[in-house]
Amino acid sequence: MTVIEEGAKKSGVLWLALDKPRLAWHTWHEGAVYVVTGEGEQVLPGLAGRDTVEVILRSKDNGARLVAFEADVEVVDQAAEAEAVAALAKDRLNSPDGAGLTDRWAREATVIKLRPRS
Repeated sequence: MTVIEEGAKKSGVLWLALDKPRLAWHTWHEGAVYVVTGEGEQVLPGLAGRDTVEVILRSKDNGARLVAFEADVEVVDQAAEAEAVAALAKDRLNSPDGAGLTDRWAREATVIKLRPRS
């Protein structure tokens, strides 16, 4: 297991270098980080339009920087990647719409895959 995978699995949040450093909750699924942005979700301005983004993972134990890496940004076809979207929905805390969450995301939000560059 790589440092990136281990860090992403142990912590539910990361930082993205966007217009300013943005804290985001996420899910690690099959070699990539998944985040959601849009109506009723976290604000990650400009992420969907980027080719790459710097991702920073911090230690869950003491908050120290664990690893920073460049990731390729890909907007997800939510129907085609239903398994990843379901994993992301499972990790969504305090959702106001429970069972209808993924339907709302399909209408109002963007799911983004961040694949670490090799």
